[in-house]
Amino acid sequence: MDPALRQIAERIREAAAERTVLRVRGAGTKDFYGEPPRGEPLSTAGLQGIVSYEPSELVVTARAGTQLVELEALLAEQGQCLPFEPPRFGGGGTVGGMVAAGLSGPARASVGAVRDYVLGAQLFNGRGELLTFGGQVMKNVAGYDVSRVLAGSLGVLGLVTEVSLKVLPVPPAEATLVFDCHQADALRLLNGWGGQPLPLNASCWMHEQGRGRLWLRLRGATAAVAAACTHLGGERQDDAQAWADWEAVRDLRLPWFAARGGRELWRLSVPQTAPVLPLEEPPLIEWHGAQRWYLVPPGEGERLREAARSAGGHATLFMTVDGAGTLTRRFDALSAPLRRIHEALMREFDPHAVFDRARLFPTT
Repeated sequence: MDPALRQIAERIREAAAERTVLRVRGAGTKDFYGEPPRGEPLSTAGLQGIVSYEPSELVVTARAGTQLVELEALLAEQGQCLPFEPPRFGGGGTVGGMVAAGLSGPARASVGAVRDYVLGAQLFNGRGELLTFGGQVMKNVAGYDVSRVLAGSLGVLGLVTEVSLKVLPVPPAEATLVFDCHQADALRLLNGWGGQPLPLNASCWMHEQGRGRLWLRLRGATAAVAAACTHLGGERQDDAQAWADWEAVRDLRLPWFAARGGRELWRLSVPQTAPVLPLEEPPLIEWHGAQRWYLVPPGEGERLREAARSAGGHATLFMTVDGAGTLTRRFDALSAPLRRIHEALMREFDPHAVFDRARLFPTT
């Protein structure tokens, strides 16, 4: 075991003996996400570097503290990418944080989520034991696929030390089309296009400057993208500008997000076919209708949760207002059966509650 791993193992064992709570931290770019972090920081900064990369096998293994920009630059040299486009808030973010947060970018609805690309993982549990799950190939798994369960766990099960990921080639062609339309029309168009053999990759609708606009990104074979542009119409965007705009969507840097002011940012996850929700605030819509962002004053959470539930989805308080909203639950409450499963996993991986469980479950 190398010195960085040995130091982490010793710190976890000390915390278990002293009943000290630890919070896993990479670059800190997602400290805002989930319940406010508590406990002593346990950094992954010493766990950096690419362990292995096989471009011909479409597999890369990286240590948890490796910067996302470093990993993506390496993949780009081989014409490959992380197709789920993990957000890199503030230009930072680490591989471990990417998995722990489980957040995906604009292409999520078309290519899948972070968890769909995790082949294997290594982590320290609450006893300071280094465990390995999964591997570097896709295969059927009996029972829990633990390496994928880690996606979105926010460090409550342990400290991820390295991850093996499936990567994909960068598509040969891309185009972004823009359509002027109201929210209801945008949802209708997206639902209709989803039933056609079109190379849909990402979408974004928002109301700005007095009108609604739908951005649609196509990716795939050159002939397929060209044919889709002819079939769909719309106004084709300059490729360089479109790339910059989608990067802004990915990292929540659009002016729509920047105009947050004293409002909370809520993310509603609903079926793609859900109609316009009965909320007066105009949303920003992604994932072909499945992800809907809302900016509302503090204290409006229950209204958004009810709207999401009525559509068959759920709501998350993604970003609070400084000094406000601290008593508001960030995530929807789990059903009793799901809660029991989560608690059983936490007891198995972290029997002494070393890792900050309150990041996901504030009453635990």
